[in-house]
Amino acid sequence: MATPLMSLVWTDHVTGRQGFLVVDRLVRGVASGGLRMRPGCTLEEVTGLARGMTMKEALHYNPEGRYVPLGGAKGGVDCDPQDPEAYPLLVRYLRAMRPYVESMWTTGEDLGLTQDLVDRAAAEAGLVSSIQAVYPLLDDEAAARRRLADAFAIEVDGIGLDELVGGCGVAESALAALDRAGVPHSGTRVAVQGLGTMGGATARFLARAGLTVVAVADVKGTIANPAGLDVETLLRARDAYGTVDRAVLRPGDLELPGGAWLATDAEVLVPAAVSYVVDAANEHLVTARWIVEAANMPVLPGAEQRLAARGVTVLPDVVVNSGTNAWWWWTLFGDIGPDADEAFAHIRRSMRDLVELMLDRAESDGTSPRAAAHALVADRLPVIAERFGWYR
Repeated sequence: MATPLMSLVWTDHVTGRQGFLVVDRLVRGVASGGLRMRPGCTLEEVTGLARGMTMKEALHYNPEGRYVPLGGAKGGVDCDPQDPEAYPLLVRYLRAMRPYVESMWTTGEDLGLTQDLVDRAAAEAGLVSSIQAVYPLLDDEAAARRRLADAFAIEVDGIGLDELVGGCGVAESALAALDRAGVPHSGTRVAVQGLGTMGGATARFLARAGLTVVAVADVKGTIANPAGLDVETLLRARDAYGTVDRAVLRPGDLELPGGAWLATDAEVLVPAAVSYVVDAANEHLVTARWIVEAANMPVLPGAEQRLAARGVTVLPDVVVNSGTNAWWWWTLFGDIGPDADEAFAHIRRSMRDLVELMLDRAESDGTSPRAAAHALVADRLPVIAERFGWYR
């Protein structure tokens, strides 16, 4: 794929911190991709994430669906989201990016930010919505906006539906791989890095599917129990940043260093927090059979090659964590209604079909799942370009 259509670097006049916007591609004039905030965020990182969004949109293209694939984009701000300056910085960033959000970039929560926070900052920056650029593509804007608002108002066992859909997709990707290999869910152990929106929901769905969650990691360290953690208790004890109150730990729960999750004796590892966490220096610690990329770009290419040589399968982020983005558009365009059961069923079916297609392609081509996902994108992009056109 070619270089991005647009790359912007913004410098805040108050703090001197930088923010970024990369639009990789436009389809019918619009691109989709979340906004992240983390210390050390770079233009290179955001560029890679924007390219990944183009791939995610293409992978979920269904010519029979109402959901029209968009191009890929991503935003990023170099700041600790817990910094006292973070929120006013976010407002100033969105105010600077307002022309793009209004015309071409639909965005939402990503690493370090919640959707509520993005919505509040967007309103303060003078925006109608963080996804208003897509409104002209809708058949009935008022009905579509009501449908999405109703979906966001749904809670399932105390957690918002919007916070669960991504983890549902990640969990179903893992379960599809286990089923394909003939591995029973019961007794299969999993370790999750990150207990925020994506990691927490993934842990819940995997535990409810019968897997044993033996380790979770947050900014304070790793919580582990070889006999299994009480996932629901840990979820209820999280703060807004996914950090667990250690007061709820049981006598058998262990507190270990932050990186201990990587070497956990488990069949499945789910990095669901930050990028670039598995590299050539630590991949040898992995004993799991599968790494399921809930975070964006958590496994570096060199590490992935070494893992593959040891028989470790990496299920790539462009497939695994694409459920959240797809759910937004399935709901907004009207492929599904504002109903939790309907949403989960659609996500499970779509993600399982996509994982099976990717693994079939990897097997037939003799490549990795990531290479197979790229091949599927290469097949679909010309079809999308012919039907809708790039850039327009």
